[in-house]
Amino acid sequence: MSTKFEIHDDASAPEAAQSSLAEAKKSLGFIPSLYGVLAENPAALEGYQTLAGIFGTSGLTPLEQQVVTIAASVENECHFCVAAHSAIAAGQKLDSDVINAIRNNEAIADPKLEALRTFTKKTVIERGFVSDADVDSFIDAGYDRAAVLAVILGISLKVISNYTNHVAETPVNEAFQPFAWTPNGHEVAAA
Repeated sequence: MSTKFEIHDDASAPEAAQSSLAEAKKSLGFIPSLYGVLAENPAALEGYQTLAGIFGTSGLTPLEQQVVTIAASVENECHFCVAAHSAIAAGQKLDSDVINAIRNNEAIADPKLEALRTFTKKTVIERGFVSDADVDSFIDAGYDRAAVLAVILGISLKVISNYTNHVAETPVNEAFQPFAWTPNGHEVAAA
């Protein structure tokens, strides 16, 4: 599939998206390709960035947030988001064994984090139609109903980015290349 989405920068983007891209460039030193694609529709970029900020206040720890975002991205086979969130996790000095287990679709040694990974994965696979037993198992692992909703919030965030990256075939930025990930042997582009 080749849809030819432009990857905007802070000069080529529609005016309403330019300041968001300029801010990303200032804070990160580059504009993530995903942001450049989303900038085609400034509301999509704003929605993604706003939801990302809200997810950060969901009550999940930074490591738990990455468990959700990477597990959802692995399940959705999103090469860009697995690489980007792995880089974010490394930058935050989060447990690399946990991140690598998720990237490899393997069990996490910590039972509580494994329950989070498993619940996230089931929620993605079942499109939200998880069983009462799935919810009870997640809660029995040490989470609460607020965390159930935080997982759904994180998955919602990843639907925006994962689906955008599938449609646009978003190339992985050089900064994320050390964490490149290929789903099921599919070819993916590099920036």
